[in-house]
Amino acid sequence: MHHSSDFWGGLAAMMVALPAAIAFGVTVFSAIEPQYAAFGALSGVLGAMALGLVAPMFGGTDRLISAPCAPAAAVLSAFAIEMTQQGVDPDGIVLMMTVLGLLTGLLQIMIGFLGFGRLIKYVPYPVVCGYLSGVGLIIVGSQLPRFAGAPAGTAWLEVLTRPQQWDWRGLVIGAVTVLVMLVSRRFVKAVPATITGIAAGLLAFAAIAAGEPALFALEDNPLVIGRLHAPGTGYIGLLADHWNQIGMLQLAQVGGLVGNALTLAALLSIDTLKTCVVLDQMTRTRHDSDRELVAQGLANVVSSGIGGMPGAGTVGASLVNLESGARTRVSGIVEGLLTVAAALAFGAFIAWLPVAALSGVLIVVGLRMIDTDSLRFLESTSTLIDFLVVLAVVGVALTVGLIAAAAVGVVLSVMLFLREQVGGVVLRRKSFVGERSSTWYRPEHEMRILEARGRSAVIFELQGSLFFGTAQQLYRTLEPELAATAYMILDLQRVQSVNVTAAHTLKLARAALAERGVPLILCSVRERLPNGRNLREFLELSGLDADGETVIYLPTLQAAIEWVEAKILAQGAVAEREDRPPLELHEIELFRGSKPETLTDLEACLEKRSWKAGETIFARGEPGDELFLLRQGQVKVMGYIGRGLALKHIATYGRGDFVGGLSFLDRRPRSNDAIAITDCEMYVLSKEKFDYLAEEHKRIAFVLISKLARMLAIRLRHTNEELAILQDN
Repeated sequence: MHHSSDFWGGLAAMMVALPAAIAFGVTVFSAIEPQYAAFGALSGVLGAMALGLVAPMFGGTDRLISAPCAPAAAVLSAFAIEMTQQGVDPDGIVLMMTVLGLLTGLLQIMIGFLGFGRLIKYVPYPVVCGYLSGVGLIIVGSQLPRFAGAPAGTAWLEVLTRPQQWDWRGLVIGAVTVLVMLVSRRFVKAVPATITGIAAGLLAFAAIAAGEPALFALEDNPLVIGRLHAPGTGYIGLLADHWNQIGMLQLAQVGGLVGNALTLAALLSIDTLKTCVVLDQMTRTRHDSDRELVAQGLANVVSSGIGGMPGAGTVGASLVNLESGARTRVSGIVEGLLTVAAALAFGAFIAWLPVAALSGVLIVVGLRMIDTDSLRFLESTSTLIDFLVVLAVVGVALTVGLIAAAAVGVVLSVMLFLREQVGGVVLRRKSFVGERSSTWYRPEHEMRILEARGRSAVIFELQGSLFFGTAQQLYRTLEPELAATAYMILDLQRVQSVNVTAAHTLKLARAALAERGVPLILCSVRERLPNGRNLREFLELSGLDADGETVIYLPTLQAAIEWVEAKILAQGAVAEREDRPPLELHEIELFRGSKPETLTDLEACLEKRSWKAGETIFARGEPGDELFLLRQGQVKVMGYIGRGLALKHIATYGRGDFVGGLSFLDRRPRSNDAIAITDCEMYVLSKEKFDYLAEEHKRIAFVLISKLARMLAIRLRHTNEELAILQDN
C-alpha cells in the first residue's frame, strides 16, 4: 500500500524537482560562457539523479526530496562570475566547481558526524531570513539578462537601464512563464506550477517560431538550451580529465575553496533542516539532523563526483511529494529513479526548453525565497533591531558577496544572543531565612527565634547566564546586602553558565563580606552545566576556594538554610547537642506548661522505644496507629513526589518534636517514610492507649489533641507563608 503512494508522490516530486534542477544548472554554467548552458542542463539532471537516489538511502527523513536548489545556484553562480572576472579558463572553472561541491559534501558529512547538525537549527531567524532573502534577490538579478534576452555578461542593472538590449522573444516567453506559474497555483492545483509555467513557455516559443522557421533548428538557436553535451571531449572525457586534474591539485588551491565550501555547506544544511522541520510539523514526526546531514553530504559528494550540481532537501518538491500521498523515504528513491528514466526518455525534449522559460521559473523561485514577513518587524520598536539584522545581511549579500554575508550573519547571531542574555534577569528570587524554613521542623520556641532573626540571612536564587554582559547586574543585585547581611546564600541551581568576569564579581562580593567576617555560602553548584563545564571546579580555579570561613559550598539550598539556622540558633543559645540526656515528658514541646499530675497519668500510657541510625521508624502504607515523640536524636521524613513517585527528603525533626501526627489524627495509612538519622529515643503513644485515655481521662486526651492540633497548625501556617512567597516571586 505504501509503495503505491510512494510511487505517485515520487512521480509528482520529480515533475517539480527536475525542471528546477535543469534551470539551476543552466544558470550556473551559462555564467561561465553561454555555450556551457547545455552542460549546465546536464549537470542539473545528474545532480537530481544523484541527490534523489543517495540522500534517501542514507537519510532517515520520510518524504524528503533532495535536489539541486536555489542557494547552491546562487553561490555557484557568484563563484563562476568571480572566476571569470579573474580570467580563469572555462574548463578550470568547471574543475574548481567540482572540487567545491566535493568539499561541501565532505564538510556536511563532518558536521553530521561531529553532532553539530542540531546547532544549525539555532541560527537566529532574522539571520536566516536575511540570508535566504539575499539569495533570492541574487537569483532574480542573475536571471534578468536571460529573461530579457540580453547579451551574455550583461549586468542586471544595465539590462534595466538599456531596453534596447532586450530581445522581445525571450521577454515574451519569460513573461508568459512567470504569469502562468503565478496564476496556475490558484486554479490548477493538480499540476505543479513549474510544469504549467514551462509548458506555457514552450507554447509561447512555438508561437514565435511559427513566424520564424529558423527557430525550429537547435543549432545556433539562442532561445533554447540545445543538445545536452559536455564541451570538448564529451561528458566521459571531461569527467575523466577532471579526476586526473583533481589528483594533481595542490593543497593551497584546495584550501582557497574552503571559505566558499563552508558557506555552501552551511546554506545547504540550513535549507535541508528547514525542510525537515516543516515536514516534522506537518506529519508529527521527528527527524535526525545529524544523520540527515551525513546523507546529504554523501549525496553531494556523489553528485559532484559525476559532474552534477550539489543540492539539499527542498521544500517545494517535498511538499508536493507529501501532498501526493507519499509515506516513506522510498518516495525519494522513486523520484531519483524516475529522474534517470525521464533523462533517458526525454533528453531530446530537454534540449528544446527555452532559456527564458527557465529564467522565469527561477525568478518566481527567487521571489518566493524573499521573506516579506520580516517587514512586520517594523511595526514595533522591540523588533526594529531584528529588521536591521535582516537588512544588513541582505545588503552585504548583494554588495559584497555571500561569504561576507555568512560572516556578518555569524557576528550578528552572536550579537543577538548577547542582546538576549544581557536583557535577561539574573535574579529569580530574593528571600530571607526567616521566610524560608529548611526541611528541619523545629520546636516552636526555635521557630520564633528564626522568624525574629531570619532577616539577617539573605537568599539569592540566581538564574540564566552569568557572564560579562550580566556581571554588573549581578553585582547591583548583591550590593545592597553586602554591608548589612549576616549570612548570604547564593543558590546556583538554575544558572546555565558562568564566565571569568562573573566569577570575579563573586570574588568582589566575597571580599566585601569577608571584611565583616561574613561567609559567602554557595549552594547547588553543579559539577556539569549544560555547556559541559564543571562549575565547582571552575569557581575554585577562579579563586573561590572552599576555605570554611569566607566561602562555603553546600549541596542544596535546603542544606544551606539548615546550616544558617543552626548558626542563628547557636547564637541564641539553643543549639542542638546530641550529648545531652534524653528529654523527659515535661521537656517535650508538645507538653510544655502542662500540669505535673496530667503528665504523670499520660506517661503511664507511653512506651519508651529506641532506634539505631538508619532504621525505619514507619513506612508508607503502614497503619497510622502510633504517635512518636522524640526524646533524643533526629528523624528524616521521605515523601513520594510526582507521577514517578520518586522518594525525596521533605522534612527533618529533632529533640522535642513529634512525627506521625497526621495519620494519628485522621487514622489513615502512612503517606511517607520516617527514618532515623541518628540513634533515637522516643515516647510512643498507641491508639489503643489513647482510646483508654479518652475514656478514663477525658481532660488529658483533650489537652493532647489540642496541643497536637496547635503544633500542626503552626507547621501548616509556616508552609502557607512559604507557598505565598513562591507564588509572589
